Amino acid sequence: MPESLLLNVENMNWNSIQQMLDENGYAKLPSLLKKNECQELINTYEEESLFRTTIDMSRYRFGVGEYKYYSAPLPSLLKRLREGLYPELAITANRWLKQLGLDASYPATLEEFLEQCHQEEQNRPTPLILKYDAGGYNCLHQDLYGKVFFPFQVVVALNQREVDYTGGEFLLVEQRPRAQSRGHVITLNQGEGLIFPTNHRPVLGTRGYYRTTLRHGVSTVTTGTRYSLGIIFHDSK
Repeated sequence: MPESLLLNVENMNWNSIQQMLDENGYAKLPSLLKKNECQELINTYEEESLFRTTIDMSRYRFGVGEYKYYSAPLPSLLKRLREGLYPELAITANRWLKQLGLDASYPATLEEFLEQCHQEEQNRPTPLILKYDAGGYNCLHQDLYGKVFFPFQVVVALNQREVDYTGGEFLLVEQRPRAQSRGHVITLNQGEGLIFPTNHRPVLGTRGYYRTTLRHGVSTVTTGTRYSLGIIFHDSK
């Protein structure tokens, strides 16, 4: 991992981040990537040999835009970021399982977790880069990809809102049992990240913890082009 990236991940206040995840279900991260590192990842978008699949979102009625799944081996910057973020998130993931009365099951390292994926024939890498031009958007969805999935994922903004594009806010919608859905609109500056639940999270109620379901998406980009990096920790079938 580049030294600056290693220090950024290790020096983040993980106690505060875990508290935000417990209280809100998501947590914004300080700048993970420098401007040149963001541009390095944007530049990969045109290198077709780096990707295993390209998805036209309108074809599948997912929205309007395009995203590409990286093939193995992942670009070094992305690989190290994925490996560096996983261990602290695994701690929170196991705590959430216990709060829901389940046994902890997430190992301490990404390598060990990916082995669990591969045992279920989930062998295809899932980190991706997304591109939205003006008029683009992403419908509310979840990224599960198989029997084994990690309860958190991370999105990183690769270019600057209000400079390179307008609109395109990140959307997170939570459905609580027997209640109206709650929505969050989250903005990120270039290089900043957001941790959010892949599927559900525990919420403390009067009778203990209960499970709520979350979906995420992107609002309509009104001008310019928006690039973001999606870091999903489980592999896909």
